[in-house]
Amino acid sequence: MSENQFERLLNNAARFSLVFLGFITLLVVLQLGQIFLAPVALAVVVGLMFGPVADRVERFGVPPALAAAIVVLMLLGILAVSVILFAVPLSDWVARAPVIWSRLQLQLQNLEGPLETITAVQEQFTAVLSSDETMSVTVENDGPMMDLAMLAPAILAQILIFLASLYFFVATRDHIRISVLSLCVSRRMRWRTAHIFRDVEQKVSRFLLSITVINMLVGCVVGLVMWAIGMPSPLLWGAMAAALNYIPYVGQAVMILTLLAVGLGTRTGLEDILLPVGCYVAINFVEGQIVTPHFIGRTMTLNPFLIFLSITFWLWAWGPIGGLIAVPSLLIGGSVLAHVLPGRPMVPNRPVRRTPGMTDGQEVLANAARAIREQAQQPQKPTDKHRQERFEPPEGTAPTGVEVHR
Repeated sequence: MSENQFERLLNNAARFSLVFLGFITLLVVLQLGQIFLAPVALAVVVGLMFGPVADRVERFGVPPALAAAIVVLMLLGILAVSVILFAVPLSDWVARAPVIWSRLQLQLQNLEGPLETITAVQEQFTAVLSSDETMSVTVENDGPMMDLAMLAPAILAQILIFLASLYFFVATRDHIRISVLSLCVSRRMRWRTAHIFRDVEQKVSRFLLSITVINMLVGCVVGLVMWAIGMPSPLLWGAMAAALNYIPYVGQAVMILTLLAVGLGTRTGLEDILLPVGCYVAINFVEGQIVTPHFIGRTMTLNPFLIFLSITFWLWAWGPIGGLIAVPSLLIGGSVLAHVLPGRPMVPNRPVRRTPGMTDGQEVLANAARAIREQAQQPQKPTDKHRQERFEPPEGTAPTGVEVHR
């Protein structure tokens, strides 16, 4: 390895190290600044959602500050109605909690035989691995009321930060856009930044408003179905289904577990216990596979694996607030990358003819391979050649370590 190659290797290693340290620093900042960053990020997402509403209000000659106040009051009204929908049925279920718990114990008695077998196996392992030494553990707990009293100021502070951030973001969103555009030094940068703002506002607002309408329909259908099958408090289950549907996968799992627990505590017979869960799964399947792709469109449909990673990461970082901003953050990141790093569409001039035994995945890969071959056969323009040379690795840094001869 020559001296120049060693210097390039050190430079690349230093860059990767900086990226890694920056990523670790970002994780630490997200964790430490959760009480401030989480409500601000949620306010930005909600502000993008209610941006078209504020624009319509401003068209009637209403000042931006007053339009932002109307948006905040509208959101508070929606939240108040939601709390009322949850509070009244939940009070009934809290009063019935002892009865439900006794019914659950009766249901669990049917599993007494398998549990005794597992307990016997556990005792055998304990007898084999036990030692003469004993260890005492003392758990000190001040009680749930003390924990709630310690947590209440932080929750109140986050609510106030969220409302204030939402008001100022909606009121000054045009000034924020102009200020950011004024920092761009070139015309091309201003053009790309303006398109990023446009795409982020359109995609996030369209997605969230569409999802809100779909979730309300899902809540109504779930409530009607639960009422039809004789499930107590159908209004509560409809409201829960609509609220939890904002968090893909995780919200549906929580809803299924809740319906299963309530079915075990209030119903007898396996069919009656699984009926509410089956109805909800069927409704959610129709919504996820037919209704949502039809109303939102295939262009805004995200990769399920990326959605899962985003939800997992933001739930770890910010808890429930992170779950609410997980999907909008993907839309924002995709819009930014689409303009910062524009790519060529993998669509060939002549699509591949689909054979009877070809799957959808094979068809996509075949069309992408043909598009790559067509782009490689096209004569390169001077600007394209210069751009390709910028992204090619320097000589001597190939993965095999062999010097590239041109």
